[in-house]
Amino acid sequence: MRTAICQRFGIDFPLFAFSHCRDVVAAVTNAGGFGVLGAVAYSPDRLDTELKRLDEQVAGRPYGVDVLVPRAINAGADGRSARLADQIPERHRDFVAHLFSKYRVTSAEPHPGSMSAQADEFARRVTAEGATDLIDVALKHPIGLIASALGPPPPEMVAKARLAGVPVAALAGTVEHARRQVAAGVDLIVAQGHEAGGHTGEISTMVLVPQVADAVDVPVLAAGGIASGRQMAAAMALGAEGVWCGSVWLTTEEAETAPWVKTKMLAATSLDTTRSSCRTGKPARQLRSAWTEEWDEATESPGPLQMPLQMLLAESALARIGRAAEAGNPGARELAGYFVGQVVGQMNQVKPAGQVVYDIIAEFADATDRLRRLTDG
Repeated sequence: MRTAICQRFGIDFPLFAFSHCRDVVAAVTNAGGFGVLGAVAYSPDRLDTELKRLDEQVAGRPYGVDVLVPRAINAGADGRSARLADQIPERHRDFVAHLFSKYRVTSAEPHPGSMSAQADEFARRVTAEGATDLIDVALKHPIGLIASALGPPPPEMVAKARLAGVPVAALAGTVEHARRQVAAGVDLIVAQGHEAGGHTGEISTMVLVPQVADAVDVPVLAAGGIASGRQMAAAMALGAEGVWCGSVWLTTEEAETAPWVKTKMLAATSLDTTRSSCRTGKPARQLRSAWTEEWDEATESPGPLQMPLQMLLAESALARIGRAAEAGNPGARELAGYFVGQVVGQMNQVKPAGQVVYDIIAEFADATDRLRRLTDG
């Protein structure tokens, strides 16, 4: 495809794939798209290792890295927050312990009173200081894009990226967000609609994309509800210069999605997701599960904390739940879930990630040919 985005990034198709799985990122990049690795899943050392392997897998083809930089944090006097876990209220710890007991997750610790060293590391990663470490690691590699997953990137991130010659992207859920991000120095806007998986706003993709495309003078990628060529064609008809997809890769062969969660996704309809703060502290669309129902609907629920405290509490608990689910614990499998968009209703077959790319592009060509025939008639 001959588009400005393809020429700018040296790719065959204007298809950007967000994933926490290195093998998915490599497969999409090698198929002609542009893979973007979610860095929040990794410590700086682990990210460096993953990117070294990714460099080998893609052999010079372009890929990107996505970082999460929360704005509202309570750091210690030295600017670090290795003991954010100490700020989690006892009633929230008690509620998690109650869920462990109710669902008989016996392999998990009965009370999350003390966080592990792994949890402390995760806590540090979701602060500005921790994200900066990840940015520094990413920019040591030949990445073609760095993206800010929450709000305008901080000036330090933009300055570091400019110095390295790396374009900066940011996700936006409103026109005002998009304008602020461009003012902060962003080179590419990802306009993400309400139906997307993960952190998302109130405005649907169909409404959001043309508004953002008209409001900013940088390229716009459409995100949310895009998992097929017809949806890609619709997004580009709305003014996007490409698409950013995340959910569709979760059921691919390469995905690291837990098998029991992947099975849930393959069976789910588009009504089986919910937009909830129960996992990160900010509204994020995810698979409906016993975890989301307990936090959002149970009378004894204390309600989610703000980011990053809820994120730390939930990820620590869900890691234990995941281990119990892997061992076959039925209650843990009820609680288990993951971020996914409403397109989960059409994710009903396991395929290699590269094949998903080719299928999307083939259907895109069919859809644009159909529209061309309508206007030629």
